[in-house]
Amino acid sequence: MIPINVSQRPAGDCAACSDALDFQFDYAFQPIVDVRRRSIYAHEALVRGPNGEAAASVLARLTPANSYVFDQASRIKAVECAARLHMRELLSINFNANAVRDPRHCIRSTFAAARANNFPVEQILFEVTEGERVADSGHLVEIFNAYREYGFKTAIDDFGAGYAGLNLLSDYQPDVLKIDMALVRDVDRKAPRQAIVRAVAAMCGELGFAVLGEGVETRAERDFLFDAGIELMQGYYFCKPVFQGLGTIDAWLWP
Repeated sequence: MIPINVSQRPAGDCAACSDALDFQFDYAFQPIVDVRRRSIYAHEALVRGPNGEAAASVLARLTPANSYVFDQASRIKAVECAARLHMRELLSINFNANAVRDPRHCIRSTFAAARANNFPVEQILFEVTEGERVADSGHLVEIFNAYREYGFKTAIDDFGAGYAGLNLLSDYQPDVLKIDMALVRDVDRKAPRQAIVRAVAAMCGELGFAVLGEGVETRAERDFLFDAGIELMQGYYFCKPVFQGLGTIDAWLWP
């Protein structure tokens, strides 16, 4: 892992880190489960309003002018919340690739938050939504490579729903690939989705990284994914997001 001096102030536009947002937000956390090990693999930080309002109430406040400040503030708050809740599993944080100017400068606030809260850097998983229209896919690969160099894990979210798909995977292989919930929904009854999910699972196995099925809502969906070789899952079947708290998994939910 490459060390970073968090005492130095980021250059250029990164001075915006010190600016204050004109709205508040908080987090709910949803567990990502390892079905084979019957354990929680990670908790995804999902933005909410200050009183638990839906994410849309916060995201509607974002503009090109404040997106960078929010991206930095959301990382810091996620780490602070995870530390306060004594999270022992991975913390999954969504980030806006379009808001990152220079990944090696902009990552300083995350390092500072991790150090201040005694939260291990190796316990942080950064995920970017594949459905987001990233202006420059080469820049996204640069971000991912920088994060990996500094010890963070990386994930691509909503695979199969967005802008890049296989082209992105040919340039960068994340630690985790999250299959979009649209492909998971009723996968036990939809032959075309079954073929796609099996192919993605086989591809990820060959490339050497984990695949995760998100949006799992039924036992039948869980069983198909598990039989297809997918061991990481996330969804209401296991646990809904918990506002300002960490969810647990009942024993009867396991295969």
